[in-house]
Amino acid sequence: MTEAHSLELDDARWAAVVARDSRQDGDFYYCVETTGVYCRPSCPSRPAKRANVRFCATPAEAEAQGFRPCRRCRPNAPSQQERDADKVACACRMIEGAEVPLTLGQLARAAGLSPYHFHRLFSRIAGVTPKAYAQAHRRARLHDKLMKVQTVTEAIYDSGYNSSARFYATAKETLGMSASAYRAGAPRETIRFAIGQSSLGAVLVAASAKGVCAISLGDDPEELLRDLQRRFPQATLIGGDEAFERYVAAAVGMVERPQSPFDLPLDMRGTAFQQRVWAALREIPAGETASYAEIARRIGAPKATRAVAGACAANPVSVAVPCHRVVRSDGALSGYYWGVARKRELLARERTS
Repeated sequence: MTEAHSLELDDARWAAVVARDSRQDGDFYYCVETTGVYCRPSCPSRPAKRANVRFCATPAEAEAQGFRPCRRCRPNAPSQQERDADKVACACRMIEGAEVPLTLGQLARAAGLSPYHFHRLFSRIAGVTPKAYAQAHRRARLHDKLMKVQTVTEAIYDSGYNSSARFYATAKETLGMSASAYRAGAPRETIRFAIGQSSLGAVLVAASAKGVCAISLGDDPEELLRDLQRRFPQATLIGGDEAFERYVAAAVGMVERPQSPFDLPLDMRGTAFQQRVWAALREIPAGETASYAEIARRIGAPKATRAVAGACAANPVSVAVPCHRVVRSDGALSGYYWGVARKRELLARERTS
């Protein structure tokens, strides 16, 4: 890390300390040289003078330097945010492991909360309601089962649907096509695409009937097209018509001005976990960043930092879902599917806009 970047990171951390920003708890700790204690960013104690403060990444690092934990904010114990995230993570595991759908009351009792407070907590941290999370997980199981079992009916019941009638009533919404077509590899699905140019290279945009399903960046347009073919091996790919140019223009506009909103519909296909991560990424404001660990806590899976990084890498619509805003806990830029240089430039454009 360069000295300038380190100073910039420390300035951002100090601003979080002054604001007592609980969202930064766990991302770093601040040590006060005059008192010999270290604290969370949200510590209610009166802030020390900036000249007497240094920053550490972990409690172990702070204690190795001779600092002791603050008695007010207890930085060496789980924070309220972490305890809440653990409750949501446990609920997610219950939903994923249940053979039949669980009720809101059952999930709330397991978390030790009223149904009302549990629903609010889960929705705030996971970004979706418990019911929506359960439905997304059931859809993911259905997708997997349809490709493995002998019959559609077997897949329906193995995925947790109580009746085939209930599944068929929502099959188009769940799969985007009939179950038999999905099992055949979606041979009749048509995906339109076009390739434009931006100051960061070629931009490929692809869309299904439901919305934009791919936005790719690169130096070689042919390689971007091959990547699209690998993602949708059974689909029919056709070049976009003149009306499709608005999709390309919107994507190129996001590259040139990544702080701009992306208002076109998205068709993002992924697991329930990936969907939670992608929803959290869209909540990061332009010009700001979040660490992989912070995203893991926000979605109720504080120990899933590596899985969060994997979901970021699997993001199919670059820029529209801003995975470039996720950095390492020390603020350094890590891998980016479309190149770290592009990630650095996108962040720079957001900071200077």
